[in-house]
Amino acid sequence: MSSTASSGRRWDGTPNRPHHRQRTLRVASDSPTRLVRSAQPSRCHDCGNRIDWYTRPDNRPVSLHPQELDATTVPAASRWHISSGIAHPAHDGTSWCRIPHLALCPAHPAPTPLTPQIAALRRHLALHTRRLLDTGTHTPPTPDTTSPTTAPEPCRPARPIVLLLHTRYLAAHPVDTIQCVAQTRRRHRCTRPVLSPDAPAGTWTLAPATTGRRGQLTIPDGLMAVYDLTHLTYAEQLRWHHQRCPDHAAAPGAADLAHCDWEAFDPLLHHQHIHNRLPTTARHHTQARA
Repeated sequence: MSSTASSGRRWDGTPNRPHHRQRTLRVASDSPTRLVRSAQPSRCHDCGNRIDWYTRPDNRPVSLHPQELDATTVPAASRWHISSGIAHPAHDGTSWCRIPHLALCPAHPAPTPLTPQIAALRRHLALHTRRLLDTGTHTPPTPDTTSPTTAPEPCRPARPIVLLLHTRYLAAHPVDTIQCVAQTRRRHRCTRPVLSPDAPAGTWTLAPATTGRRGQLTIPDGLMAVYDLTHLTYAEQLRWHHQRCPDHAAAPGAADLAHCDWEAFDPLLHHQHIHNRLPTTARHHTQARA
């Protein structure tokens, strides 16, 4: 019997490496999210460290540290576990758990109290952030500060309030920079914006800061600037709600590579994002194309 088979080499001496077939990732039709499970790793915009995005039971996104930690080293209020791809804010009784990235992010104040192990991990991430800054591979977001001696910049809400499908949402980025969340054929996130010059745009309007719901407190600001999309067709409003560019809106089979950035607007929680005037003429030019 030839010894070639047991030696791990072919007859010509080349290594006989087993061929591993790549598994095709698909999105289940009954999945609560169109995110592909292996496509959720990302990086924190504030510190540049790696994070994993998951969906919570209430369909809201949460960023977790990509590694499991010893449950005894994590405070009980910060323990999370993953079940069927969904992140649950509780401990499942095992010896390991996940922890939210916000509890470790060196760009944010540390929650108290911290165990020595978590404090050491925060220092490790802070050193990694410093290396990213020194090498120029990470640029933290600059705070929106305007010097009183300089001319004010054009009014451009950093987190505008958007009205679509008769619901107010707080966007995570300016209207013209809201990015498509679909996955391209190269398995990267689409770089095209949702606001396309080839599609109808919304209009800026002043609307009451309250929705008139019973029991809701009155906001003293009165009126606020809202990017209104309700005059668009239902299909266009769905495209904005799904945060897709026109090309990927026509390809519903494409998976999402990121969570939609919409956050249900609450005038009490998000009062710092309320603006009492419409954007200046630079933004009115966009409005005129609607």
